[in-house]
Amino acid sequence: MNKEIERKFLVNKIKWQALEKPKGIKCRQTYLSSDPNKIIRIRTLGEKGFITIKGKLAGITRTEFEYEIPIDDTNIMIDLFGSNIIEKLRYYINYENNLWEVDEFEGLNKGLIIAEIELDNEDDTFAIPEWLEEEVSHEMKYYNSNLHIKPYSIW
Repeated sequence: MNKEIERKFLVNKIKWQALEKPKGIKCRQTYLSSDPNKIIRIRTLGEKGFITIKGKLAGITRTEFEYEIPIDDTNIMIDLFGSNIIEKLRYYINYENNLWEVDEFEGLNKGLIIAEIELDNEDDTFAIPEWLEEEVSHEMKYYNSNLHIKPYSIW
């Protein structure tokens, strides 16, 4: 069974803008189900498409199944079934032998920047980059499945 264990942090916007980073990858996504027991997401990430099914959170761990699907089908499903489509640029940043995924949101969530690190165990230790701020792993409003329902722009 696939498990996703991730921690989320807010990013300091001033330090982020000053950071040398790779080019961001365009991401569009929507949710076919935002039920906390079974989240179903459709996403483009660059020139690839994915469908992801996530189970209920237990701490910061949940079951996750992700499969690549044809990009044309992905775009059609987002356009046909999407509401409040999430748009963002994703950056992959290596820091102290760990990979961070940093999402700079656009559209209705513009102004929000979140960094995530995926772990093997909930109690894994790791170095925290100086451009991060507070941890928001347990604040549900920062989960993409909730940002799609209640965007950052209306908080």
